[in-house]
Amino acid sequence: MPKGFVYILECSDGSFYTGSTINLEKRLAEHQNGKGARHTQKRLPITLVYVEEFQQIPQAFYREKQIQGWSRAKKIALIDKNYKILPELSECKNESHYKIQKRNGLV
Repeated sequence: MPKGFVYILECSDGSFYTGSTINLEKRLAEHQNGKGARHTQKRLPITLVYVEEFQQIPQAFYREKQIQGWSRAKKIALIDKNYKILPELSECKNESHYKIQKRNGLV
């Protein structure tokens, strides 16, 4: 099974696009030439800001889906290699969250 890559692109409007592929160079060229995802087609040019390599493409695909669910702040921390704050950015900030209730003496 071929290796896989997960990547994050920064688009011309500052938005991020996260994808996965077995051929990173080919896929980046497709995005840059307007033959990639609809999101990037409308926001050219794009810049590669993050890459992870995996032994198999299913691992990269799983990681892609994980990162796609992240907030912008968490993606920026990953891009900047600021790994220490990732757990904090993962915490629920909703007022109904247990930690917030506990801190406020509601539980």
